[in-house]
Amino acid sequence: MEVRVLSELARQIFGLPIPDEGTLFDAALAFHIAAGITCVITGALAATAPKRPGRHTLSGRIFFWSLAVVFASSTTMAALRFAQDWHLLVIGTVAFGAGGLGYLARRRRRPRWLRIHIPAMGGAYIALFTGFYVDNGPHLPVWDRLPGLAYWTLPSLVGVPLVLRALAQRRLLKVRSGSPGRPGSGVPPGRPG
Repeated sequence: MEVRVLSELARQIFGLPIPDEGTLFDAALAFHIAAGITCVITGALAATAPKRPGRHTLSGRIFFWSLAVVFASSTTMAALRFAQDWHLLVIGTVAFGAGGLGYLARRRRRPRWLRIHIPAMGGAYIALFTGFYVDNGPHLPVWDRLPGLAYWTLPSLVGVPLVLRALAQRRLLKVRSGSPGRPGSGVPPGRPG
């Protein structure tokens, strides 16, 4: 089936406003959607897998290379519709940059590499969802009722605490407990005043 026929079918079935920008745009969009779905699945698999060789590393590798396809396809689409899609190019660049940083940290394994790998890969996943919701949120059921700012912030509001939790579980994040002493009171923490 021709790519343009698939785009037209997607317009009719899902009701999404897919721009009619020609065959190159339609092909880039098809690769973009397939790679984006792959990123969502493999990112979730990598995040939930035991952190050792096997499912985690394989899923992470597939996530990164699928993210490269998402970036390349979004760059192509933004070049064809720069005035409408420049912000998606920025989000795609942030996602791929973060993913590349996380991937390289894992490959090189320099001291404290996990302090880079976890937030970078988590940030790439958050940026991926941000791009999806910024572009598609106004056309999705329930999401279409939210203000535009929600498309930009909700993925981070959900994702950042999960990244911080992952860092804390691996003791890579220093968490300070509340101290009973008041600053400047001369009362050491843990002693009655």
